[in-house]
Amino acid sequence: MKDEALNSLFDAVADELLTKIKSGEAKPADLAVAVKFLKDNNITCLPTDGNSLEELMKSMPFSSDDKFSYDSFKGRA
Repeated sequence: MKDEALNSLFDAVADELLTKIKSGEAKPADLAVAVKFLKDNNITCLPTDGNSLEELMKSMPFSSDDKFSYDSFKGRA
């Protein structure tokens, strides 16, 4: 029963964060909570062709000549 309650709580938090983000109602604090939620649950992502993280990186003010690799992100939190 305890595991079921924890799973339900996890799902409820994830659903609430996702709903706020998708609706555009998420405030900066909500986004920070979402980032921490993902980090605390060891959810990671690397930019690849066509994924959202790649699009976010493209919108950053970096030179198009700058190259990033997986190794350049190791050990950063």
